[in-house]
Amino acid sequence: MRDFRYNWVMKTNTSTITISTSEYESLKSRKAELETLVKWYEEQFRLVKRRQFGQSSEKTQIPEQLGMFDEAEMSEDQKEPEPTSEQITYTRKKRVGKREDDLSGLPVEVIEYELTECHCPECGEALHTMGKDTRRELTIIPAQVKVTEHVRNVYTCRNCEKTTNRSTIVKALMPEPVIKGSLASPSAVAHIMTQKYVTYTPLYRQEAEFLRQGIALSRQTMANWIIKSAEDWLEPIYERMRIQLLAHDVLHADETVVQVLKEPGKKANTNSYMWLYRTSGDATQPIVLYEYQPTRSSSHPKRFLSGWSGYLHTDGYAGYHTLPDVTVIGCWAHMRRKFDEVLTTMKPEDRKDSNAHKGLEFCNRLFALEREFEDLPPNERYEKRLAQSKPVAEAFFAWAQKLGALPKASIGKALTYAEDQRKWLMNIYCDGRLELSNNRAERSIKPFVMGRKNWLFCNTTKGARASSVIYSIIETAKECGLKPFEYLKFLFETMPNITMSTINDLLPWSDSLPTICRVGK
Repeated sequence: MRDFRYNWVMKTNTSTITISTSEYESLKSRKAELETLVKWYEEQFRLVKRRQFGQSSEKTQIPEQLGMFDEAEMSEDQKEPEPTSEQITYTRKKRVGKREDDLSGLPVEVIEYELTECHCPECGEALHTMGKDTRRELTIIPAQVKVTEHVRNVYTCRNCEKTTNRSTIVKALMPEPVIKGSLASPSAVAHIMTQKYVTYTPLYRQEAEFLRQGIALSRQTMANWIIKSAEDWLEPIYERMRIQLLAHDVLHADETVVQVLKEPGKKANTNSYMWLYRTSGDATQPIVLYEYQPTRSSSHPKRFLSGWSGYLHTDGYAGYHTLPDVTVIGCWAHMRRKFDEVLTTMKPEDRKDSNAHKGLEFCNRLFALEREFEDLPPNERYEKRLAQSKPVAEAFFAWAQKLGALPKASIGKALTYAEDQRKWLMNIYCDGRLELSNNRAERSIKPFVMGRKNWLFCNTTKGARASSVIYSIIETAKECGLKPFEYLKFLFETMPNITMSTINDLLPWSDSLPTICRVGK
């Protein structure tokens, strides 16, 4: 058989270039590769712009919702006769306004104004009260700082001094301080912690605010108070909460970076990690625990969860997949996010019929079914998922497996992620108590991320450890309906004066906590 070879002629303005077929095919392949690369760079550019300036929500409108705004036009029928008018009247009790509801838990100070001369300006006769005009205002009392002196009387027996060679001395009872030998009070430490870990106010800003009030309280002193109080009084609460956490069968986990400046053996600009473990939605006593670790090694969750077995919701990080006796549950929200990101990189006119839109529709259908099942007991939810949700998930993976995509394209990465995570994503159908996403853990780790944007880094490993303990106490208290400041103040007032045997009465879900610690009280 003869081997036919053709020469391809390319004309330019000045000359003619002749190339072989193999060279032409090579250039053609290179051209396609460069076009794909340019398209990928355009997608990444749009994605970065979206992350920087676009909305963070990934919610999409489902078809039923889209029709709500043009319902009249969709259901219009020109042949339908006009309905006859009908007037219906009824009476109902006037609802108290939302403002009244919001102010119902606040103390009320009444200031009443009266005439000094209660006589008619026309005839001079005495006036009587016919009614009252009332105006309500919200009055703010700024934080006040004062010095409290604890003076304990010391008594001695004069008779013993006269009749014996010894002197009897008796001291009045006085509560122990939260930190011995310092000016720290329970309220001061609770206030500083609440400002930093709840309202995200760094210590240097608190230092400046104290200085404006005429108080020279350095950030170093406040940092020492935070670390010492966390080590002495909050860590025992933390350890007891950890025992309770590991008694649950279903947990969530996540991790995020934290920078620690003075960490042995590491440069200041390297990443350390804050790990998070929390209970799932089926828990009656919500628990949120943070743990600081210098790396992202899988050895850390393996040590933290040592001896525990159950279902663990995670993102796609492979470090969780090697945990012994643990069934990892993948996050469909992360799967959905992959397609959502691809969709945002595309031109609007190309989105509707794209593979990214089809993948997003599969995920949206699964989440829509979850909303239908959320009020069901776990056993019924399990059956409903197997009957309605699992076929949708299986159809999604069958579609993703058949679909071919270029490796460098974003849709290709989304499909590769789907195939890699299939085993763990399908574990959602193992138990009715499980959740479709790991959003619960992401919401719990968000307060730490928000705080990190303000205070940026931890100075020492002791500070990072203290922060993990304090965040755990505060976030669990919030989940249990407690006021962080009042709860911390109560702990610092109580724990120095009790034995560890009564610590269960101080846990965030305890019924023994004072009413003032609870929101709305």
